[in-house]
Amino acid sequence: MKLFIIVNEDRFFLSHRKDIAISAQQKGWELTIVCKDTGQRRDVETLGLKMIDLPINPTGTNIFQELKTCWFLYRLYRQNKDAIVHHVGLKNILWGGLAAKLAGIKGVVNAVSGLGVLFSGESLSSTAKGIMYVMRFSHHRNGMKVIFQNQEDKGLFLKYSVVHDSQTAFIKGSGVDLKVFQYVPEQTSEILKVVFAARMVKEKGIIELIEAAENLRKHYEGKVEFWLCGRLAANEDAISKEELEALCDGKYIKWLGFCEDMKSVLEQSHIIAFPSYYREGVPKSLIDACAVGRPIVTTNSIGCKDVVDDGVNGFLVPIKDSEALAEKLRTLIEDKDLRIRMGKASRERAEKEFSLENVVNKHLEIYQSLI
Repeated sequence: MKLFIIVNEDRFFLSHRKDIAISAQQKGWELTIVCKDTGQRRDVETLGLKMIDLPINPTGTNIFQELKTCWFLYRLYRQNKDAIVHHVGLKNILWGGLAAKLAGIKGVVNAVSGLGVLFSGESLSSTAKGIMYVMRFSHHRNGMKVIFQNQEDKGLFLKYSVVHDSQTAFIKGSGVDLKVFQYVPEQTSEILKVVFAARMVKEKGIIELIEAAENLRKHYEGKVEFWLCGRLAANEDAISKEELEALCDGKYIKWLGFCEDMKSVLEQSHIIAFPSYYREGVPKSLIDACAVGRPIVTTNSIGCKDVVDDGVNGFLVPIKDSEALAEKLRTLIEDKDLRIRMGKASRERAEKEFSLENVVNKHLEIYQSLI
């Protein structure tokens, strides 16, 4: 049976979906990955997987480019009507879902892995509503499953009649391999490391974190370092390299760029900070941090709050509130016993809720149900 997994970029596939793909192939699925080639095609193919280069601008809004993506998928699906297609992310769900319905594809899995800035306001813009109406058309069909990572996203899709409740499934995040990301007690060090991991986009809370760090500088410079891990982004809300370098002094606040070995970075960390107000699914960086056993300070916002029990394995703070963020960071910096206790609670939560094995098995069950 043919299975296509459609994601924005090869690097996202490798970090978030490769284990699902490998397991599906081992179960006998004829698998193809469809994504933008950013230079890691060989890494995908080394896993024994076929890959098709997807013409997509993940952050673009040019309608002609968008329709080119839709048309590409439509032609692919017309040639593979008997396949199951798995779209990951809003743009792939929008255009891939439409292409799949028009092409008469057999089965569709749509994974809502966060709705982003466009859906972050209290009320939806006309553009967001338009997207919901298109998806309502494409989702009203047989052979459809929609995977949600948080209840708010599911509620929104139900509110706008995009899906019926019987079409939905719930999988809390992309999972973490608990045998690889093992619990590691915090290292004894004269310098405490507060780690942030995400693309360098303002909605991820990077400016608020830097403001909080500056708020704490006079007390902790030389005792604490803030590590910002993540690549620059191409969208217009991204922070430029020049702006980021101006905000970071390279000693107290460090931008490390993309970190290939995040496991090692997390093991060196003492506290994880993620003050995002982007409409997340369930952030993988926080799931990984839980597995390693670190206390987390994040926002009481969609997706982020699904990883932290306030006061148990970390703290939840209001969005865009650098003072509240600084206060909770100070609490953890000053109290090693609290960090250790919360870190152990994070590991327990990872074992209970975020096992990669469970995530993979649930996906395989969904694929099988659509045959």
